Amino acid sequence: MRRLSMTWAGALSVLAATMSGFGCATSAGGSAADSGWVTLIDGVNGMDNFMAVGDGDWKASDGAIQAERKTGPANGYLLTKRPYGDFQIRVEFWASDNANSGIFMRCQNVYDVGDRTCYEANIFDQRPDPKYGTGAVVNFAAIANMPKAGGKWNTYDITAKGKRITVLLNGATTVDFEDSNFASGPIGLQYGAGTIKFRKVQVRTL
Repeated sequence: MRRLSMTWAGALSVLAATMSGFGCATSAGGSAADSGWVTLIDGVNGMDNFMAVGDGDWKASDGAIQAERKTGPANGYLLTKRPYGDFQIRVEFWASDNANSGIFMRCQNVYDVGDRTCYEANIFDQRPDPKYGTGAVVNFAAIANMPKAGGKWNTYDITAKGKRITVLLNGATTVDFEDSNFASGPIGLQYGAGTIKFRKVQVRTL
């Protein structure tokens, strides 16, 4: 992925939006009271649970929140308006074969969102170094045989509890590791290249 560095003025406005939104995210499709799940994206609903950062062209279309590049370089994120420490997240996504995207977790700095300031469960079938491609957590947990996500609907099921992070792609564990660099922070959905669509995003605190 490409790291995004924000201008000082832009970062100040994002930080203000982040701080005002912490702890008050709404539910797009309601929550399952018996299990603690909160739906952040449900079809075309849920953009109000995030703040857009960067150059991604995000929109609701064809039953999903999606982004694609029209002209020129682009790199953008949808960041939750509140931080998460211990949590489980389920993400239904569709990626083109050339998509560069990911699920970012416990992001530390809205001024500098990237794979060294967050944990990133990658969506990048064509990454030049496949050990940190789709299914891996970039820079932290490599994968031996990279699965492919392009051209179909997929499900990420990710659990972060204390130092342990477990990532399942379509029901199969891709990485399971421990790291103590990042304890809490917003969750982010990335657009870097190609086409990425998010049909459902649900989260619960642990």
